[in-house]
Amino acid sequence: MDRRLFLAAALGSFAVPALAQNARPPMRTRWKVRASEGFDALAFLGPLAGGTLYLDYYKADADAFAARLPGAVRADIGALWKEAETAKFGLLGPNLSVLFSNGNDSDLATLIAGAADPEAQLLPAYRASPYWAEADWRWFTGAAPRLKAVFEAMQTADFAAFRRTRIGAIDARIADLTRDLADYDVIRWHEKLTGRSFDPQIEVVLLQFCKPHGIKVQGQTFLQATDWGVPVTVRNAAHEMLHPPVPMDGPAARAALALLEKDALIMRVVSEHDPKWGYTTLDGLLNEDLAQALDQLIAEALGVARNPADRWRRSDDGIHVLAGAFYGMLRQDKWVETGGSIETWLDDAIRAGRLAPARLHAAAAQVLERPVDRLWPLS
Repeated sequence: MDRRLFLAAALGSFAVPALAQNARPPMRTRWKVRASEGFDALAFLGPLAGGTLYLDYYKADADAFAARLPGAVRADIGALWKEAETAKFGLLGPNLSVLFSNGNDSDLATLIAGAADPEAQLLPAYRASPYWAEADWRWFTGAAPRLKAVFEAMQTADFAAFRRTRIGAIDARIADLTRDLADYDVIRWHEKLTGRSFDPQIEVVLLQFCKPHGIKVQGQTFLQATDWGVPVTVRNAAHEMLHPPVPMDGPAARAALALLEKDALIMRVVSEHDPKWGYTTLDGLLNEDLAQALDQLIAEALGVARNPADRWRRSDDGIHVLAGAFYGMLRQDKWVETGGSIETWLDDAIRAGRLAPARLHAAAAQVLERPVDRLWPLS
């Protein structure tokens, strides 16, 4: 499931000028901002499991709340997290968020109900979503009774009150962010650069415990930290709505995967990078990196972009070599000006030999400002 995950650890904003626009077209994007106790509970599983990715942010919170839980539950949270990674379900909290994202996220009571009867509460929407994976569902249903016990223990320990003391004046934050986002027409750029139609509404769910992740879930909804500012929120929206940027079972994606499987560098990135970043399959990395290339163009158009070389150097130990290559090719093709079907663009790039290792690596090296023979690892 790692294709839904967007790690937003590098939160600094690096100035890239917005594209000039002579006249502003009608606004296509409608922003909805809310909070969610249920999604926050799922996010908090990472700190409670002791994941090093989360303890830099939440160690004190995790220690304080873990003391309220029975020892057996604390141990099983860590065990579930490890088992999920071993089974290729992926990062437990983010990927559970996808399963519970059809309206079953309001509080711990809804999580408990979903885990108690997943076939009725969760399966129909999940099976109909682009994220459906039978193996992931099979793992989840096997773990559901244990997850229900974890949620019940968190409810007994009054996670709701614990969260409220940490999250602060969330209603005011929702109102401020809703107002400040009104000028950013992300959906218009999605449609131009992919050639697809999108629902006008983007839903942003503010969480206390999700750092360093932004997480795309079902529909046009993503989860992010309450204190991330407008530039980060716009960049997250630009990225998350794109998943998947092309149908991953379509002919262009299949042809790209067949070529990239023969690229020794890309396959080393997939197999050798730290799995805490996700993207442990070639399918997941292609999905993520094509989306990142497109979201970089959108962020530049909206004036909230980071410098691309800095962005991809600082993100996830530098693994997004493909993103740099795709971005370089799209810039060369003036894609932000012309737009069109990104699936057709990918198919054309394959037919023109642009995904051959030598050309792909050269495109990445130019954007990433690294020697072509030292694209990854960084050191």
